[in-house]
Amino acid sequence: MQLHPACRVRQEGFGLLFYDSRGPRLLFVETGDLLTPEFFSGDEPVDNRLARIAPASRARVLGLLAKLSEKGYLREQQIC
Repeated sequence: MQLHPACRVRQEGFGLLFYDSRGPRLLFVETGDLLTPEFFSGDEPVDNRLARIAPASRARVLGLLAKLSEKGYLREQQIC
């Protein structure tokens, strides 16, 4: 998964701020330091990125990814 081309993410004190220029819409996500904007670069498979997250936090991250995808902030892609 990677950010939709119309979306941006940046680090804030509370966590991540997502901006969708198609709306425009803002989404504030209280992640603390659990995730960084680079997590959403799409440079590697999600499973690889999840493997670097503590097991206790993976369910929370998976839920976040599902919500972001549902709201159109993320899109799936194949990695060759």
